[in-house]
This record gives sequence, C-alpha cells and structure tokens, in this order.
Amino acid sequence: MWRIGITGSIATGKTTVLQAFADLGVLVLSADAVVAELYSGAAVAPVAALFPDVVQDGAIDRAALSAALAADPSAFKALEAVVHPLVRARIADFLEAAQAQGEALAVVEVPILFESGYDYGFDAIGVTWVDPAIQRQRALARPAMSVEKLDAILARQMPQADKKARATYLFDTGLPIARTREQVAALVAAIKARNTRP
Repeated sequence: MWRIGITGSIATGKTTVLQAFADLGVLVLSADAVVAELYSGAAVAPVAALFPDVVQDGAIDRAALSAALAADPSAFKALEAVVHPLVRARIADFLEAAQAQGEALAVVEVPILFESGYDYGFDAIGVTWVDPAIQRQRALARPAMSVEKLDAILARQMPQADKKARATYLFDTGLPIARTREQVAALVAAIKARNTRP
C-alpha cells in the first residue's frame, strides 16, 4: 500500500486536496479531525490538567485553549507532548487498517508534518502551496482570525519554500479547483495502475 502524507502551511488548501482524494474513494484521515475527536474524548483529562479553564461541558473549548496559548506560547510544548502521541497512534491504526483491507492507497493530512520531525512512515509527501498574498487573504477570512494570530501561526510553521523543496508531489491550490482535482485524479490512477510501490 502506498501511504501519502499531505501537509502545507495554513490556508494553502490541505482540506481541499484531502477531499479530492476522498471523492475518488481513497481512504483519508485528517489529523485536525482526530484532534477534534480527542478534544471531546481521550485528550480532555490530560489537557485539562495543563489548562484547567479550557473545559466546557466535558470537552476542550478550542477558543479558550487558543487564548491560553496566546497568553503563554511556551505552553505549546506541553500541549503537544500530551496530544501528539494520541494523534500518532490514531494515524498508525488508520494506516494499519487500510493495509489490512487491501487498499492500494491511503492518505493522511498532517498540518505540521515537517515541523514535528516525526516519521509517520509515509512513502510520499504531498505539499499544498499558494501565493503568500492569497494565503493571507484566505486565512484572514476565517472566523476569529486576526493579523497577530496569523503571524504567530506562520512564525511556528516552516516556510512554504522549504516545504515545497521536500515534497514528492506539489499541489498549487491557487489554480482553479478543477485543476487540483484533475491532478489528484491522475495521481490516484497512476498509483492504482501500478498497484505496487513506485
């Protein structure tokens, strides 16, 4: 089975590319979606131990957690030490299950793939990218986003140029979405046609 990791900086189209794979029947998993599940389950108690004021109705209030991290950026390390192992275990389980099902391909989106330095065992990495001006426009259109918050996020992320240099596949999401879907479809067709590791 061919394992592809999808990554890219904020607002560069990772979700769009992942959805394009899913629409073709490829098994996909989003690390962000895993985190959202964990924040209503297994991660609640350990995160609450670090940030007692971020729990609302038995789940982690992401807005409150974001505010706490903005007030104390040094706390990111402690949070990641709690959450990342849980996310990695879920990704490993997903890939193992896909392999057992005889899938030719499985795709996992990991926003901070390069930044984490963790080896997920991917066979290839797809990097989404876009012109920085478009990236900022997209990001600042998001709810609760501010220039200061965006700049803080970008400061913690590897520059787009460095990610592109490490990519197996590049997805320019500044192009029309139909082009992105065509690129994904061609890639999936090629992998399935080989049905073995390239």
